[in-house]
Amino acid sequence: MNEYKLFINGEWVASQGNEFISSVDPSTGEAIAKITKGKTADAQKAIVAAKQAFVSGAWSSLPMEKRGQALEKIAQAIRAHAKELAEIESRDTGKTIKQATFIDVPTCADTFSYFSKIKHELEAKKLNIAAPVDSKLCYEPVGVVAAIAAWNYPLIFFGWKVAPALMVGNCVVYKPSSVASLSVVKVFEIIAGILPAGALNLVTGGREVGEEFARSADVDMLTFTGGNQAGQEVMKLASTNTKKLCLELGGKSPNIVFSDCDMDAAVGGAMTAIFMNQGQMCVAGSRLLLEDKIYDEFIAKLSKEAQRLKIGNALDYTTEFGPLVSREHRDGVLKFIEQGKKEGAKLVCGGKIPSGAEFEKGAFLEPTIFADVKNSMTIAQEEIFGPVLSIIKFSTVDEAIKIANDSKYGLAAMVWTKDKAKAESVSRALRCGTVWINTYGGFYNEAPFGGYKQSGFGRELGVEGLLECMQLKHVCRDTTPGGRSLSSSWF
Repeated sequence: MNEYKLFINGEWVASQGNEFISSVDPSTGEAIAKITKGKTADAQKAIVAAKQAFVSGAWSSLPMEKRGQALEKIAQAIRAHAKELAEIESRDTGKTIKQATFIDVPTCADTFSYFSKIKHELEAKKLNIAAPVDSKLCYEPVGVVAAIAAWNYPLIFFGWKVAPALMVGNCVVYKPSSVASLSVVKVFEIIAGILPAGALNLVTGGREVGEEFARSADVDMLTFTGGNQAGQEVMKLASTNTKKLCLELGGKSPNIVFSDCDMDAAVGGAMTAIFMNQGQMCVAGSRLLLEDKIYDEFIAKLSKEAQRLKIGNALDYTTEFGPLVSREHRDGVLKFIEQGKKEGAKLVCGGKIPSGAEFEKGAFLEPTIFADVKNSMTIAQEEIFGPVLSIIKFSTVDEAIKIANDSKYGLAAMVWTKDKAKAESVSRALRCGTVWINTYGGFYNEAPFGGYKQSGFGRELGVEGLLECMQLKHVCRDTTPGGRSLSSSWF
């Protein structure tokens, strides 16, 4: 079994604690690798390396063209090892090999390619001011960026967080989730040598690494994707030095289906929104709001499709629905299912561990649908982060909007209707960062992503995501003869 070290200042190094975390295949329950459990001292060492690299200008002072070329090399290296990375991602997280192959790996590579070509956004912009001054806005890197990622999309989050931060000249310290680190460690092996020493560092491990990233005064910005409780802890620690934050937290996204929808398309969209990646998505359409006119018909079609999904080993190309990330996580999801029953929701299908010898050692769970859910129920309010759908009935547009917005979260939403005017008005009324109309899950490098309310703040991807990784400086030069100070008229 391979043991993987930390990558700090351009070298693979052991942790001072010499402890490891087992990477477990959730399809089989077998340990497949050992990941170093970094300590506070390791996080500090990585931060020092990043700060020294930034101050030296080895990366930050390179021309934008050179930084872009390096990012494109990273993208090409990821594509060259696509098959290997997809298999690792599937074995480490339980996501199907089809998803890892056709979505996760290429998305990661494409993100590096996109940001490698966005240099025009970094150029200084002249301001037109009605005064005798030459005024401009300059965009500069913040310095050391710490990134902490969730376990459900390790490769994709690596691209989202690292590519824009590097492109603008920052140096990065990166911590993948201790639940799923293996694919990111492999990427570091693949791209080692492309960047100057210290520009990009990897510290695997648990909570104490993340806490040091948030606490350290030498970290200028922290970008975090994870649960709300952890995000709140990050904010508390970061408040001691007022560093810049970008937080992408939980979600309880409403999927609103009107009676004038294309029903087959909406059923397919609802399936993807809750059962893709076994429902382990912050933007999962976990609350399905159905108009009363189509309520029974839609549920019948949806439950039939859910029960047809082929559950199996994530590495099998015929598998449509793999295991959850771990047995521990599955136990938590099962508790939510029991709570749903206790509070009076109607279990339509699923809700238990599938029977069969092939499922005994893994973290499998059947696709689960609850009907007759009230929005006040626990399963409608709390982020389950699993394949559990709560179906809520509504009668009017206003009622649908009220239910949809009745959540502490505001990450994403879906609207299904053939009425363009209705779709537009509903999308504007929804309090969330992304609205998909007659589709689900369109993530584009050009489009910013982030949430409202307790789903966090800041944006990733797009020009907006790039600007999150920068400082904005106003430079103002007096143009009067002799450079007379404008303030001199006061004295």
